Amino acid sequence: MTGRPSPLPRRFASGFRRLAATLLAALLALIGLSQPMSAQARPARPAAARTAPVRPALWKVSDKDTTIWLFGTIHALPKGLEWYKGPVAAAFEQSDALVTEIIEKSPEEMRPIVLAKAMLPEGQTLRGMLAPADRAAFEKALAGNALPVAAFDRYQPWYAAVALATLPLLSSGYDPANGVDAQLSDRALAAKRGREALETPEFQLGLFGSLPLDTQKKYLREVVDNLPKLKGELNRIIAAWKAGDAARLARLMNEDEDDPVLEQRLLIDRNRDWAQWIKARMDKPGRVFIAVGAGHLAGAGSVQDQLARLGLRATRVQ
Repeated sequence: MTGRPSPLPRRFASGFRRLAATLLAALLALIGLSQPMSAQARPARPAAARTAPVRPALWKVSDKDTTIWLFGTIHALPKGLEWYKGPVAAAFEQSDALVTEIIEKSPEEMRPIVLAKAMLPEGQTLRGMLAPADRAAFEKALAGNALPVAAFDRYQPWYAAVALATLPLLSSGYDPANGVDAQLSDRALAAKRGREALETPEFQLGLFGSLPLDTQKKYLREVVDNLPKLKGELNRIIAAWKAGDAARLARLMNEDEDDPVLEQRLLIDRNRDWAQWIKARMDKPGRVFIAVGAGHLAGAGSVQDQLARLGLRATRVQ
């Protein structure tokens, strides 16, 4: 949006993007039920996704009778990207259980959960709470994505921002059904492996819904401002993920976070809780494959950093 005396820092929304990526499949399911996109031509796969070598990073935490693999995921990918091979495939096939951030629910199950966290109180509308310039830019973005201007009037700003940010990715061929999490879940179901989750959808959505409205509106403003850049940003993140370049992923996703409250709530606290879960799980024999968003396994405050504070070492496998 234009005319801002002090534009929002570039990385304000990095924590939101990490969490939004986690919930992408669930949120898109609800968007599809409530506000379907207009029919359009089938998108082409990004050429870079077809040609670059794929060796995403993998870590292991182990003792004499327990092995836990840590694998960073990308939640929406173009069709045809071959990442399930080598050490990643071997680790997964040796595992007894798959652990993800949440266990996927059907669109019918997710709908009331999202609505409970995303709807505005009766009598309020999203566009009604936006400043005139913000409202104009928001409506222009909706029209540019073939959505009616009232599409998200009953929703909180965070939900509109997440939904709007997904549309350029969908039109570019990125699909949660092709994401790492969905593929691993399908494989776990087919192999009758155990399934566990570190969090619930209600908890994750609550992280969004509990944020002050002013913070949510700032996030929506940044999403609208940066819609043309979102595809390029995701392409860079995927390229770093495919190369197993955790340091670059950290730079792209985490290190420029300039809102300490958001960083603590959406990243550090959750990484610490997951490390505690892993430490407790190390007391039980077995082999577990943990798959979480790649940003949680990169940079300062990562799950690996939190494990080190607990006296556990994560060894790079790939």
